[in-house]
Amino acid sequence: MTSIEGAPVARGATPVRPAAPEPNVRAGVFAALGAYGMWGGFPLFFKLLEGVDSASIVAHRTVFALIFVGIVLGFRKRFTEVFAALRDRRTVLVMAASTVLLAINWLVFVWAVETAQVLQISFGYFINPLVSIAIGMVFLGERQNRMQTLAIAIAIVAVIVQSFGLGMIPYVALTLACSFGLYGYCRKTVSVGSAPGLFVETLLMTPVALAYIGWVLVSSGPVYYGNPLDVGALVISGPLTAMALIFFAYAARQLRLTTIGMFQYLAPSLHFLSAVFILGEPLNPISLLSFVLIWCSLGVFTWDSWQQRRKRIATRAVG
Repeated sequence: MTSIEGAPVARGATPVRPAAPEPNVRAGVFAALGAYGMWGGFPLFFKLLEGVDSASIVAHRTVFALIFVGIVLGFRKRFTEVFAALRDRRTVLVMAASTVLLAINWLVFVWAVETAQVLQISFGYFINPLVSIAIGMVFLGERQNRMQTLAIAIAIVAVIVQSFGLGMIPYVALTLACSFGLYGYCRKTVSVGSAPGLFVETLLMTPVALAYIGWVLVSSGPVYYGNPLDVGALVISGPLTAMALIFFAYAARQLRLTTIGMFQYLAPSLHFLSAVFILGEPLNPISLLSFVLIWCSLGVFTWDSWQQRRKRIATRAVG
């Protein structure tokens, strides 16, 4: 009997196995910055396509994301994961639900950019972690401690205050937060990797996307294809979407979950700064108060997560 390195191993002895590769923290940090930076910059990117309706943007984004992810999966020889997912009936049904949620999220996001509601986008992604906690409570029976309950309560107050600031319920923010939270829940219940999963989702979306693009071409002609800037932005919207996900998947493998958790606030922070200082969206005092409340809520949630992690580490050390 020989070890992996070829050296003899005594009978009954455990072969020497190579140690797992050490996480590349620095590369993980850059990947996380890339992912959340790209997500945070999407409002400014989609603002370049003001002459294109939101449904057409999402349709092109879907098709070109499918093509790009397909190339990546082919290069990395991972199509077996796609075929395995498509052979499992339950996986297909769950991913059909996640596809609908993703389509809703993409469509509302782009429409909000077109209608100058980037502050609502920011608010929605700030409350998203707390919505995910609520989803865990409802669907998974998870119980929350006092600090997490306090964080959710403050977030609810923030939504109410935001409603007063807008003069209506913040539908855009709530739709984005709930659709993405439920999307995460669906993806959590199936064993499909990020890139193969995105391929399946865009594959399921593509027939509708192509039908819509065809309908626009027949009814209005090639209205978007005369402007090279619009064409270029439509083409790269898919690869940008996929690249952000690939960066995130790499970062998640290299960094601790608590570190990734801190990065998730980068994107909505960039949305907020872009809306106020670049796009010039008005921020009245009441709306600003709602953001302050949600930041306090996230502060409580983050502090509690950090404390819980310290306790787990101490418990393992003692054990």
